[in-house]
Amino acid sequence: MATGSERPYRVTVVCWGNICRSPMGEYLLREAFEDAGLGDRVVVDSAGTSDEETGNGMHPRTAAVLRRNGHTDTGWSSHRARRFEPSWFEEADLVLPVDHVHVDRLLSMASGPSDRAKVRLFRSFDPDAVAAGELGMDDPWYGTDPAYDQTYAEVTAAVPGIVDHVRAALDGRDRA
Repeated sequence: MATGSERPYRVTVVCWGNICRSPMGEYLLREAFEDAGLGDRVVVDSAGTSDEETGNGMHPRTAAVLRRNGHTDTGWSSHRARRFEPSWFEEADLVLPVDHVHVDRLLSMASGPSDRAKVRLFRSFDPDAVAAGELGMDDPWYGTDPAYDQTYAEVTAAVPGIVDHVRAALDGRDRA
């Protein structure tokens, strides 16, 4: 395994089933890291805290909202849901649950303080969400297109803060 600035920074976005919110976050973050010139230094993936959707593709409404907003398929069609495994904490640098229930589930999987320190709510990187005290993200699976539009807006509002956070972490590695 590479160490220091050679090792990619690893981000995992986590929701319930890994078919709506977390893959949306995954693919939008991948795009943002590419746009920021960090695509070769950051690995982004996603997972669920449940295994009930394991093997299923991205929800069609998730792909539809991404297309409606001008994003091209950069792997969505091959996405397959998977469950977050506790052993993944070892390689992860940042684990981004989309809601409080997922924070609780991830913290219960963590083996110690270093694992727990990697867990941060996705929307905690959106200053407006922080100011409003609205850090959770509703599951759009239960709704119609407007629910997916809301999720898209919440994800995109947090993405710049996540990119800035990761850039700062990489800069710290480079100086070390």
